[in-house]
Amino acid sequence: MKQILLITGFFLFLLNGFSQQSDTIYLWPNKIPGESAPRHRPVVTDNKSGGVTRITDITNPAIISFKSENVEKKNVSILVCPGGAYKYLAIDKEGYEVAQWLVTLGFDAYVLQYRAPDKREGALQDIQRALRTIRNIDSTQIVGLMGFSAGGNLSAMAATNFKKKTYEPEDEIDRLSCRPDFAALLYPAYLDEGDNQTLSSEITIDNSTPPFFIFSTADDAYGNSGLVMTTALLNKKIPVELHVIPLGGHGYGLRKGNIAAETWPELFLHWMNYQFKPIAIDH
Repeated sequence: MKQILLITGFFLFLLNGFSQQSDTIYLWPNKIPGESAPRHRPVVTDNKSGGVTRITDITNPAIISFKSENVEKKNVSILVCPGGAYKYLAIDKEGYEVAQWLVTLGFDAYVLQYRAPDKREGALQDIQRALRTIRNIDSTQIVGLMGFSAGGNLSAMAATNFKKKTYEPEDEIDRLSCRPDFAALLYPAYLDEGDNQTLSSEITIDNSTPPFFIFSTADDAYGNSGLVMTTALLNKKIPVELHVIPLGGHGYGLRKGNIAAETWPELFLHWMNYQFKPIAIDH
């Protein structure tokens, strides 16, 4: 019951605007690997459809930090990865709004501004560096991923390619692990780009792959991605929990009025309670 009240309260909180303070942490103090464009602020696109703020032309990757002030603070940090087809980031709907919800529950949250448009290799470098940066901030924390759509694809990439050296180490931060402790994929996309809609070749699963939570809907055009990923994880005996509900479509984030958006948060919290019992998220 407490979870439901918190989730409902968050939607009311959104209507009144954000009050949680946040900080921007730029990921690359020196040369950005594989990047030739000059550093500048992300560009806000003219497309405001669905009441979504979209940013693109990201050349100075960063994480936006949201620290929980909840008295029941959990020992967990979650890196939130917005989607946007790798063309842009739906930075509020699948980023800041999600982070604000997480901190009300006692999690620390970070929103990843990864390189776009069309820079998947750079985005993987950014998420690896972001995971290491978070571990450098607090080495005692459980560190997980939560990705939406293309951000779900990127999260799956990070959770299965943490042994891959994607850039030359810059400093002591790069000595830290970039393996996430879990990955939550919400309506993930592009995970079935192998032959005949099989698992994408970039996904490499072995016995060190962390546990996954996956949520999608039957009417999502990208719904096969979650099914293919789940099957691949099961074949390797990696813990995975998959939920598919009939309706909801794609790209709903946390916003009230969509059955999928109102369903996945509670399921995710139940899974976290089961997967990481020491964090004890009370009902």
